[in-house]
Amino acid sequence: MTTEHNKPHGEELKNEEFQVEEVLENEEVEIIGGEGDLDLGDEDDSEQEASLVSQLEAALIASQAQVKEQQDSVLRAKAEVENMRRRSEQEIDKARKYALNKFAEELLPVLDNLERALQAANPEDEAVKAILEGVDMTHKSFVDTVAKFGLEAINPEGETFNPELHQAIGMQESPDHESNTVMIVMQKGYQLNGRVIRPAMVMVAK
Repeated sequence: MTTEHNKPHGEELKNEEFQVEEVLENEEVEIIGGEGDLDLGDEDDSEQEASLVSQLEAALIASQAQVKEQQDSVLRAKAEVENMRRRSEQEIDKARKYALNKFAEELLPVLDNLERALQAANPEDEAVKAILEGVDMTHKSFVDTVAKFGLEAINPEGETFNPELHQAIGMQESPDHESNTVMIVMQKGYQLNGRVIRPAMVMVAK
């Protein structure tokens, strides 16, 4: 009876040992599984960090491009303002220089008449000598005054013909002048601050 009673007890011990081993194996599996879960979490964090870095880099590049565009816009606006300022100064300068253009044109006949009077009068005639001196002084004063405002005469006798400054009314052969040289000035021309307001009327040698 004792043997039969102990035999099942041994089997029970074996069964208990088997159950303990099974439990340990299950715990190892769970532990291993837990370590595996930790590794996957690290990989997710690395991917998230890499994604965040990529987003920040993209945002930085976009910001730099926007700053560069704004800088270019500022430079263009500054250049436009500078061009406008220069154009305004040029227009003001032109207006100042040529404001007397019409007035100067009206004065030219007066100058012409004074010169004709001087040319027509006989300087040896005592009767008109005093008058002639007065006309000459008036003419010189007039010329000096208009010269202060940029009005200058064009008197090209003996110079090479220049179509920008001279108006040829005819051509003549002349042994005393080179070809294309102004022989006679029929009427003086005038320019105001470098702008021709009346070309000189001339006879040209051929």
